[in-house]
Amino acid sequence: MEIIEGRPFAKQFAKLPQNLRMKVRERVHMLVADSTHPLLNDHKLNPPYEGYRSINITGDFRLVYKKISDDTYYLRAVGTHHELYKS
Repeated sequence: MEIIEGRPFAKQFAKLPQNLRMKVRERVHMLVADSTHPLLNDHKLNPPYEGYRSINITGDFRLVYKKISDDTYYLRAVGTHHELYKS
């Protein structure tokens, strides 16, 4: 399994507190193992993230990603719903 961290994701991830970074890692492992897990609430996105999907990290934190191939995921962004979607 290959996880590619995009530059925006890497910068946002580095600013997160340690407990949220651990939660992001947990949820990425969960996504790889079973993308249909109900805790993830995996769903497709509209512009500006058209072509990407989102999963829940916590109640308000989201991860924006794209599955490039069967074994490759591209992590685009992580943050609160408001930070990512401006709503």
